[in-house]
Amino acid sequence: QVQLVESGGGLVQAGGSLRLSCAASGIRFNTYTMGWYRQAPGKQRELVAAVTSGGSTNYAASVQGRFTISRDNAKNTVYLQMSSLKPEDTSDYYCNAKTNRIAYWGQGTQVTVSS
Repeated sequence: QVQLVESGGGLVQAGGSLRLSCAASGIRFNTYTMGWYRQAPGKQRELVAAVTSGGSTNYAASVQGRFTISRDNAKNTVYLQMSSLKPEDTSDYYCNAKTNRIAYWGQGTQVTVSS
């Protein structure tokens, strides 16, 4: 049974920081591309950041330089360090694990940035 369990969301003031974690089980973690997506009410889900099995990363332009994605294959966990948060970063954040054949999603964690 595959599980992706996110944690670390919450309420933070603009300019603050949060670190999201996603603990994976039931998959060969080190073979998956891990990503963070977000979806605000009334908007489409969008990619925030991803890290491949080889460690390559990519970021949405809106978070480049403020967010950092990392993975710890020994702990089957992917992180999203978010700094200089803005009110427009307010969203539900979802962890994603994918290969070229299959993808899994976590249940999401809410991030609210107050101005």
